[in-house]
Amino acid sequence: MTDGLPLPRRYAAIGALCCGTALIIIDGGIANVALPTIARDLHTDQSSVVAIVTVYQLMLVMLLLPFAGLGERIGLKRTYQIGQMIFTVATLLCFFAKSLPFLLIVRAAQAIGAAGALSVSSALIRATYPAKQLGRGLGINSVIVSSSAAAAPTIGGLVLGVAPWPWVFACAIPFALLSLILGRALPNPPPRHAHFDVLGAVMCAAMFGLVIGGTESAVHGNSPVISAAIVLTGALVGYYFVRREKGDTNPILPLDLLARPVIALSVIGAYTAFIASMTLLLSTPFRLTHEFGFTAVQVGAAIAPWPLTNMIVAPLAGWLSDRIPAGLLGGIGMTISVTALLLIALLPAHPSYFDIAWRMALCGSGFGTFLPPNARLIIGSAPRERAAAAGGLISTVRLCGQTTGATVVAALLALGIGSGNVPPFVSVGLAVVAGLCSLSRLRPSIRNPQRAEVQDEVPTLKQAR
Repeated sequence: MTDGLPLPRRYAAIGALCCGTALIIIDGGIANVALPTIARDLHTDQSSVVAIVTVYQLMLVMLLLPFAGLGERIGLKRTYQIGQMIFTVATLLCFFAKSLPFLLIVRAAQAIGAAGALSVSSALIRATYPAKQLGRGLGINSVIVSSSAAAAPTIGGLVLGVAPWPWVFACAIPFALLSLILGRALPNPPPRHAHFDVLGAVMCAAMFGLVIGGTESAVHGNSPVISAAIVLTGALVGYYFVRREKGDTNPILPLDLLARPVIALSVIGAYTAFIASMTLLLSTPFRLTHEFGFTAVQVGAAIAPWPLTNMIVAPLAGWLSDRIPAGLLGGIGMTISVTALLLIALLPAHPSYFDIAWRMALCGSGFGTFLPPNARLIIGSAPRERAAAAGGLISTVRLCGQTTGATVVAALLALGIGSGNVPPFVSVGLAVVAGLCSLSRLRPSIRNPQRAEVQDEVPTLKQAR
């Protein structure tokens, strides 16, 4: 598997991974626009129906790392295909939902399938592409993720315009079946013959579920005492879980990978970058509406240059990361992002569409330059047999960062400062941290750790020259 799959099988595998990733990401956001309609048809209040989205996201965060560990043991291809099958069946069941409890159950089942597929997708990308094209593959995957997330609300609105809300879920079934068929071409690296820590997997899921769930509960105005108790319980579970994992040679939480400075810095940089981007993207509509009087259509048009620019820049950055050190590219990307975020924070008193659009495009290009090379470095710096754990770590960090960003915006709005220029300044500080983490990886002692097992896949400054 060192040189990837042969052609044309590689193209079929790439198609399966792209199609599967797009479906899972779109399904995570496509229900948002249908929530008012679902609440009306199922005769439930709007606050309760929001659980359709939160259950999906929470289950994903809880299960990605346990499923990555399971995938290493039962096989990456098998885990991906089983996940896709569960996702497809659960999506079909969403079409027949007639009550909110049943819909929540099948949404949880969708998330279980999605977690199975996403947890090993990065490892499958590494096995699909030749080592010298890994950055290109991760860049393409980054485009799929960002463009799918951006397209989800539009697709949901178009479906609702011509069909009842169950079709919002059912319209994905043909594409899910196509992904399963193409998935036969996926690489099948040999599994690791090691025990699977079931108790560790349960503790991992409980840690993320309790901490994130308790935080969300506090932000949405529930009892502070109960929310604090939930978070504290999650923290205690996490404390004992981490202590337990330190003595495990096959940890669910990849402490062995996080012990490598290059991976730890990349994870911190990715986490802060995702918080920064989500904080800006979620707060900008409030600012444009309340401060500048934009309509909903104008807001959408003003934000659109971000994902559109990202779609162009991300694959280029991934391609460059096969030739230029990721730390340097990440530093350049975050410098661009910090500049753009400052310009967004300091918008003129009466900005035009163009004033906002070019700043958003600049910001999207900065994050697009940072994220694919950062993911390449995490995957490429992990031992090949731990690629699934590294991929699960990437997806978990992305979801945790986005969830944290949403929580930050909710807290700022609750404090009455979420619709001005405070969120962009918060994003600036987070982007600076991400940039410093990226540039720190250029130090020789970090870039070429003695324990690295795949140094040939991570370009150095000398190789770039």
